[in-house]
Amino acid sequence: METKIFDVSDLNKKTLELSVVYDDEEANAKVDAALEKVDEAAEILKNGGLVAFPTETVYGLGANALDPKAVAKIYEAKGRPSDNPLIVHISRASDIGELTPMLTPKIIKLIDHFWPGPLTMVLTKKDNVPDITTGGLDTVAIRMPDDPAALELIKKAGCPVAAPSANISGRPSPTKGEHVVEDLNGKIDAILVGGDCRVGIESTVLDMTGEVPTILRPGILTAEDIQAAIGGKVEMDPALYINRPRDVSEEDSEGPAPKAPGMKYTHYAPKADMTIIEGQRDRVKKEIERLKGLNENLGLKVGVILFEEKAFIEAAHDFFARLRDLDEEGVDLILAGALSEQDGVGFAVMNRMLKSAGYRIAKV
Repeated sequence: METKIFDVSDLNKKTLELSVVYDDEEANAKVDAALEKVDEAAEILKNGGLVAFPTETVYGLGANALDPKAVAKIYEAKGRPSDNPLIVHISRASDIGELTPMLTPKIIKLIDHFWPGPLTMVLTKKDNVPDITTGGLDTVAIRMPDDPAALELIKKAGCPVAAPSANISGRPSPTKGEHVVEDLNGKIDAILVGGDCRVGIESTVLDMTGEVPTILRPGILTAEDIQAAIGGKVEMDPALYINRPRDVSEEDSEGPAPKAPGMKYTHYAPKADMTIIEGQRDRVKKEIERLKGLNENLGLKVGVILFEEKAFIEAAHDFFARLRDLDEEGVDLILAGALSEQDGVGFAVMNRMLKSAGYRIAKV
């Protein structure tokens, strides 16, 4: 398959603001050129094809969420298990009614505070949402991304767009256009290449179907952020505190279907083996240096991921890109310093780090 690659990097908020506020001819020309590419990509979605596109979190791989045949192509292109639910993206908050009958005061508050943005809500689905989109569940995960190219694409396609991360299943999530090209060129119809993703880890997934809103996947929006918006309690899914893969045995594979992406299968794995070093900061640094030297003496190429102690936002933005960079460098082993899980964003990045390492942790 030939994959069309469209550069839409000029379609960003700054360019849009310039074209509207200042009537800048050059900005308008850039916007028009990018919008033409988005139009072509939207036609592909309308016709049952696959289009990868940038969002503020990671790049997504999109198909018409209401077309079972189109959605099936996502699983095929990614090599993704079909019981792993997909997030459905919309371009206007009012479009939520097409997918779910739920619209409680808490949901409205969350929409007002966080959409467009990196919050996904798990809600009861309407019958028009195919089971293949929801992994066979009676719930659907919905979000409204905060990226001009994504919003234009969804709006012009005229349908909600199911979109997991635009990578081969199990690989680090893509935060740059070249990551998508590396994984999916020749496997999908088109790739919209924009800028680097602003957030860098996937959206927070919040289950709103129970009495207490429950975070199924942590993200840049923390429990504290959500509690402040709704004025009430938010819980964390107990599975988030289990420091082992959910699919370590055949017994577990028959367990409950995951309500959100990334809850059951290992994710984000680099090509190299990876170990997390956890403990007091100075000890972590010394142990990383010791292990690095030991393994290099054995002839291995070693990569290190060690963020500043409280640089949680930076870690979220850079983590997946750093894994991809180390893959490109051909390292044999990655040593990563643990982040504090007392911080909400640190907890979210550690969730990805643990999965990337296959839950291999050395405590010092």
